[in-house]
Amino acid sequence: MTQFMDVHHGMKGITADQLKQAHQADVDIETEEGVRFEKVWADPQSGTVYCLSDAPSAEAVQRIHGRTGHQADEIHSVPLTA
Repeated sequence: MTQFMDVHHGMKGITADQLKQAHQADVDIETEEGVRFEKVWADPQSGTVYCLSDAPSAEAVQRIHGRTGHQADEIHSVPLTA
């Protein structure tokens, strides 16, 4: 499994409750693609949301996000952490 950081733009004004709901929608079906969403962060001012996951591929992450209605604008592999 590889870690991925994906970025969503255009979510200006997102609330903590909306963020939790969006994250839960992903978690509810993540196993169907072998993904495990770990954490999500948001900046309501800029409308940027970041998600960290373990997944077999960036495409698997995108399929989950697409099915839950919030396609990622960017997905980055995170091969090294400290």
